[in-house]
Amino acid sequence: MNTSAKVLNSEEAAAEIGVSPITLKLWRFKGKGPRFIKLGTAKQAKVVYDPADIATWKREHTFASTSAYSPAARANLKSDIRRSADASA
Repeated sequence: MNTSAKVLNSEEAAAEIGVSPITLKLWRFKGKGPRFIKLGTAKQAKVVYDPADIATWKREHTFASTSAYSPAARANLKSDIRRSADASA
């Protein structure tokens, strides 16, 4: 995390990616959405987002066509990445 950057609260982060704060909360519960920072260990501890993590999530969810994000396309991408890593090892 860039410590000099302002962090975003849930409402700001949700607005940045175009979803409701409730959707963002559901995504956290399901392990989806951008990375977040939990400020404390209590269940009610505040959650914030690093703007860099929001930008990364947006880049990872940017596609050139509807077929680019299909399960088959994503599986092929993952296998291509694995093959590339194996070849360079």
